[in-house]
Amino acid sequence: MSGETGSGALFPRDFRRRYPLAARGEGCWIYTDAGKTLLDAAGSAAVVSIGHGVGEIGEAMAEQARRLEFAHSSEFHTRAAEELARRLLDLAPANFRQGGRVLLTSGGSEATETAIKMCRQYFLERGETRRVKIVSRRQSYHGSTLGALGASGNVGRREPYEPLLPNWGKIAPCYCYRCPLGLRFPECNVACADDLETHLRENGSEDVAAFLFEPVSGATLGAVPPPEGYAKRIEEICRRHGILLIADEVMTGVGRTGRPFAVEHWGVEPDLLLVGKGVASGYAPVGGVIASAGVVETIARGSGRFVHGFTYSAHPVAAAAGVAVLDYLEKHRLFSRVSSVGAELGRALESLRGEFPILGDVRGLGLLWGTELVRQRDTRLAYPAELQVAQRVFLAAYEAGVLTYPIQGCADGHAGDHILLAPPFILTSAEIEALAAGLRTALAQVVATLPVER
Repeated sequence: MSGETGSGALFPRDFRRRYPLAARGEGCWIYTDAGKTLLDAAGSAAVVSIGHGVGEIGEAMAEQARRLEFAHSSEFHTRAAEELARRLLDLAPANFRQGGRVLLTSGGSEATETAIKMCRQYFLERGETRRVKIVSRRQSYHGSTLGALGASGNVGRREPYEPLLPNWGKIAPCYCYRCPLGLRFPECNVACADDLETHLRENGSEDVAAFLFEPVSGATLGAVPPPEGYAKRIEEICRRHGILLIADEVMTGVGRTGRPFAVEHWGVEPDLLLVGKGVASGYAPVGGVIASAGVVETIARGSGRFVHGFTYSAHPVAAAAGVAVLDYLEKHRLFSRVSSVGAELGRALESLRGEFPILGDVRGLGLLWGTELVRQRDTRLAYPAELQVAQRVFLAAYEAGVLTYPIQGCADGHAGDHILLAPPFILTSAEIEALAAGLRTALAQVVATLPVER
């Protein structure tokens, strides 16, 4: 990347990269100090929903800061936090609306940590003290803190910290393009869901507290929706074994898939919903756990205490940002745009797939899309990890004026490249054309340097 990189005081994610200075944002665009104009096709890691530079959000935050900038949640509640919690409950599935509660955090990783502890508290109140494990899927990601990472199945992110992480159990990912069971839908009868039943039968379910899953796979696999019947089968298995169901909607929640929450596409009612990213569209760091009425009642009528919290839980300025973003989404009817704009984006990506054999798969839901990059389309052969193909496409797309989200490891944890796209809900047809044009330029440049077979 070209451009200025600042004073060098910040600890970077990668010391080998030069980071441009983001100067301002407007709508779907980010502008750098060096004069580069970039279409934010990734929504800055599936965060930005209403677009950059919406003045009224900053005004709402400033007004809250003038009135009250902070009050610790162990001593006070605030109107802003209460309002954001109420609004999130109004969006949630029916089992959350009468008696559910929201614990607000500063992001998705904190939300996962909170959910893990909340599950433990729930079973302590019920006297089921053996239930401690959070089972999840291989090729999943639920956050970067140790508890959240322990519940994640992302090989690359886990490896450096493996000695520090719990091993609670992982089942097969829901990934039809590269089915880990070697089957094909619909003849498989969603065997990947039944892998949870197999795991519980073979390892016992008495010490399992919850199953944690992304209704639509996020960054690790790249916007993989489940086949029909999967999510409902998972819910049924959890109910049969008396374990809680946690839906990680940090990336998919608050409208990203065309519904307030992705689980609504399949009529699933989890016990806990994790939120983040889109709650405040990046204007403030906000996340949270939406707890169902059953979980709330068990803890409230038991000890009545949840021994957990963060300094900035329910931060009033961050909560004011969240309320203002939800107001904006409602005022401009942005939820209703997602499905139609997402379908248009999907068609543009499929058109690119027709031009470039390197695009082995295009998948997604709403405005969350993944494009998997393969060496051979027929066999779905992945490129070796050392070629860093997704990163090459990212860099070429950047130079062409389009920001994407590159990920590696979708095939086996190390090899396998894909690009994630999650633009703001305000994306226009002209911007979709610009996005496709930038990707076309980037793919052509990268393909010229790689072995590609039809």
